[in-house]
Amino acid sequence: MTQKVLVTLDGGVQVLTLNRTDKKNALTPEMYGALADGLERADADPDVRVTLITAMGDAFTAGNDMGDFAKAGAAPLGEEPGEKTPVTRFIENLGTAEKPVIAAVNGLAVGIGVTMLLHCDLVYAAESATFQMPFVRLGLVPEAGSTLLLPRLIGLQKASDLFLTGRKISAAAAEALGLIAEVFPDDALGGEALARAKAVAAQAPTAVRLVKSLMKSNDREVVAAQSAAEGVHFAAQLRSAEVKEAVSAFFEKRPADFSQLR
Repeated sequence: MTQKVLVTLDGGVQVLTLNRTDKKNALTPEMYGALADGLERADADPDVRVTLITAMGDAFTAGNDMGDFAKAGAAPLGEEPGEKTPVTRFIENLGTAEKPVIAAVNGLAVGIGVTMLLHCDLVYAAESATFQMPFVRLGLVPEAGSTLLLPRLIGLQKASDLFLTGRKISAAAAEALGLIAEVFPDDALGGEALARAKAVAAQAPTAVRLVKSLMKSNDREVVAAQSAAEGVHFAAQLRSAEVKEAVSAFFEKRPADFSQLR
């Protein structure tokens, strides 16, 4: 298990803590693999009742590591023919998890740091947390079935505003939209989220799994299909002139210029 994802078990709660603070917890294939493994372990281990995902430092996650986008080629993010990438495993395991998954967003959440929340059963955030999905700014499309899930959750107009502008919103705005369950003071988030997770872990386990299944099972096939469709476009865009320009602009610390692209 990579030390960039710390794993602890506390009162029936498996805590997966992102620990790459020098890079704002930007996710690497190794980290995606560790998260995917944690979700698999939770469903297989009777001692785990709930999984809580959080992070060290002042960021939840800055999303995908931009270095991986810069290296994207014939096999983006390390994917081999016939083999699932670590990010695909993580998204699939998150979408099919039988036991509750809770997120505690302690700072900025960018890209998949937001779209992954749409699969979590409960999401709590610190007052200073922010949420942003700048996919189109990077020449990309959203992933994790979010083009289906987000409009369902907050409505087409609000979802379009967040996806197409890529603007950042506050924790209070995210709570008002229904994207998260509750906001806590920064210094209280960790304790409150763990207490809520333990409260869920203490409930009747079969009943908890059944309630989750009844709320989500009818959607799983269509969400998986949407995620797969997004993945096709995402992989194609990784090789596009748009992404090449966006990544170059990121590392050169300048605005991207898409004016000559059609």
